Amino acid sequence: MSECSSGSCGGGGDGKPSAKMKIQDEMIKSTLEKIKYKLFIMSGKGGVGKSSVSVNVAAALAARGFKVGLLDVDIHGPSVPTLLGISGTLDVDRGSLILPKEYNENLHVVSMESLLKDPDQAVLWRGPMKTSAIRQFISDVQWGDLDFLVVDSPPGTGDEPMTVLKTIPDALSVVVTTPQEVSLSDVRKSINFLQYAKAPILGVVENMSGLICPHCHQSIDLFKKGGGKALAEKYGLDFLGAIPLDPTTVVAGDMGVPVVLMEEESFAKKAFLELAETIAAAAQNSLEAASTTNT
Repeated sequence: MSECSSGSCGGGGDGKPSAKMKIQDEMIKSTLEKIKYKLFIMSGKGGVGKSSVSVNVAAALAARGFKVGLLDVDIHGPSVPTLLGISGTLDVDRGSLILPKEYNENLHVVSMESLLKDPDQAVLWRGPMKTSAIRQFISDVQWGDLDFLVVDSPPGTGDEPMTVLKTIPDALSVVVTTPQEVSLSDVRKSINFLQYAKAPILGVVENMSGLICPHCHQSIDLFKKGGGKALAEKYGLDFLGAIPLDPTTVVAGDMGVPVVLMEEESFAKKAFLELAETIAAAAQNSLEAASTTNT
């Protein structure tokens, strides 16, 4: 991927898109036309387990037989490769398009970390370079025909989320929060951001919703519970589901295996599988509603 400067990421000096930008726009359009549903997973703050939600939803959808692409656009702190146990750089085909990493037959992944020779290398990029990289993640990657493209975004409402929403205007946003107020206050800003951007919001997910005791299997309200559902109701949004804190999730993450693909049953696995089912149904309903509105 080529680096860009502030002078090459936009248009020409007259503010109009350059010929190169127009070509890239056509490539992006062609790529997105082959993807049925685009899911934009975001959060108002870090530490809410957004990447875990992205990875497990993508893996669960793929396990159901859907063709799924997982795009990690967290330029500075990509964690998807670690959660999936994948490493190494991406390959390029003969047509100079980037080939996503194959996790399994139905799940393919692209992450900033897979473009670095040293995964511990810091990426010192500002807005224009991040914008260019994200556009290239879509235009220059051979995603092929997909049922779902799951986009894992960094927390907040900065360059990366705005670029995704501008580049994929029909992306369905899934907002991840934890139950406590410190997270909910930031999520309210995220919802305001999505409303301002006129982005379709699929719904809200409450992660870390109670701690499941590994011994007695009772739920302990470690970070409270129900805050995400109450927030969804307040804003008239769908509540997609609650994921409990479960030690199995930690073990799975360290192993580089999504908890939904672990052989042993767990409360987190059950909740993530149900969440994926709900998201798939909600995405289908959203597309049908959009088709009805446009006819």
